[in-house]
Amino acid sequence: MAAPGIALFGDNMAEEEWTRLENYIGYAFKDRKLLERAFVHSSADAGESYERLEFLGDAVLELTVSEHLFFEKPDFTEGEMTKSRAALVNENALVKLAREMDLSEYLTLGRGERNSGGADKPSILADVVEALIGAVYVDGGFDVARDMINRLLEGSFDTVLSGGGLGDYKTRLQEYYHKKGISDIRYAVYKEEGPPHDKVFYVKLYIAGEEISQGKGRSKKAAEQKAARQACLNVKE
Repeated sequence: MAAPGIALFGDNMAEEEWTRLENYIGYAFKDRKLLERAFVHSSADAGESYERLEFLGDAVLELTVSEHLFFEKPDFTEGEMTKSRAALVNENALVKLAREMDLSEYLTLGRGERNSGGADKPSILADVVEALIGAVYVDGGFDVARDMINRLLEGSFDTVLSGGGLGDYKTRLQEYYHKKGISDIRYAVYKEEGPPHDKVFYVKLYIAGEEISQGKGRSKKAAEQKAARQACLNVKE
């Protein structure tokens, strides 16, 4: 039984739900308690919260993105790298990623925090992304954490480094077709390859029932972004 005033949520998650999250991030924890701790908010009063993991994950995320920019964009100035990194790791970007991964489902919050909407509070959602990264780093090391970050941010890297800025190709494509009165835009995974920790997804983009483009990536999001990017280029042409 939860103590009065405490709303345990992530603690009640079924084993298969944690496994589903591990499959999504492409990493199976040796110490599952680390993964669970990444979702314990300080308001829950349920032992150590995610704050220390968040502190560590923030540093790992910043280093990984900085490293990616350094090697992938050798022509970028220090200012351009700083601007691109800010577009990739700001709160809005992390919240968007958290919502795509349904991370709010795993949160353990105090009852008051949950009742006040804490499960969808941007600051908390951004924190748990960094805490999850920190947990992966502690459990598996830097290389594993870096691979996970690069996989999860693949679509964002493609968008920002190709000049898309804070927007994304899916949004731009949707806005373009909505102006034309077309709202039937659908992405469909038609093939998956590789083991759970290193999958490649293949996606087809359909507009009004017609196949427009294809894309592939190490996450469904990345594959969709690449399909949308190709469609944007076709529209531009």
